[in-house]
Amino acid sequence: MSIAIDPADIEWSAIRAQGAGGQNVNKVSTALHLRFDIGASRLPAGIKARLLARGDQRISSDGVIVIKAQRYRSQDRNREDAIARLQALIDDAATIPDARKPTKPTRSSRRRRVDDKKRRGQIKFARGRVDE
Repeated sequence: MSIAIDPADIEWSAIRAQGAGGQNVNKVSTALHLRFDIGASRLPAGIKARLLARGDQRISSDGVIVIKAQRYRSQDRNREDAIARLQALIDDAATIPDARKPTKPTRSSRRRRVDDKKRRGQIKFARGRVDE
């Protein structure tokens, strides 16, 4: 399930890339910061809530997703990369996780567990001192 992202909800800023790269890194601002305000966006309320509930480091305390794209040397490819990463994050939040159904261990599995514990305890007990 893919949710369409409105380009008006995205704010861009060009920055210089970090790391090694020679003169191109020092002169050209090819890296991009993508800022996406979850609260002000046009996403459905359920997806907004799931995004805000995530413990993702890219989501600030203000509810703004910040993605830094500097993988490529051209600004266009970095823009595509940032949009793809944002889309993946939103698509992941769009899938509703299945509710966990709590189960009880069977009687035989509880018996096997206790038997294994007893057997292990007997092995450890046999390692003790020998009285003469």
